Amino acid sequence: MGDARNPKRAHEQWNPERLRIGEAEVRALAPWVTVSGGWAWHFMAPPHAEAELKLFHDHKDVDLFVEPARFPELIAVLTARGYHRIWTRFDATSTHFYRYARHDAGGKVILDVFVRSVPSVEAAGVRVVDPATLLTFYGDIHSTEDCVSVLAARTLLSRGVSPLGRRELVTRPS
Repeated sequence: MGDARNPKRAHEQWNPERLRIGEAEVRALAPWVTVSGGWAWHFMAPPHAEAELKLFHDHKDVDLFVEPARFPELIAVLTARGYHRIWTRFDATSTHFYRYARHDAGGKVILDVFVRSVPSVEAAGVRVVDPATLLTFYGDIHSTEDCVSVLAARTLLSRGVSPLGRRELVTRPS
């Protein structure tokens, strides 16, 4: 539910420390959640230790789905990890979306939490939204639909090829 990416900054690199912190948070929350958005593409892509460009996938926030029955457990975990609820413009119209944030010496982490069941697959040790389902969220839940991963996944799935582990998810277009 974030803002669209600034096209002028698409070829910039993500801050490696921000990525490290974000990935650590995703892994810590993995038992309770299914990862969506840019972080889902990140985990679906093969290891990509070289510079991570903003055009590959969006890391501004961490999009997570939680099963409704597990939401109270997740809130307890988030509170213990220092997160607090942030109000957004979507709060008046949604009963299944919540934003949490944590600010500390490591920086700011924003979690967009959607309370609902979604189909998922395993990727790099975390549960991520099934790629075909994830693509349906662009234009509604997620906004950066022109990133390399989304475009590559659309092409791969249209050919009947799973995008899991495919280099195309992190290959700069020619």
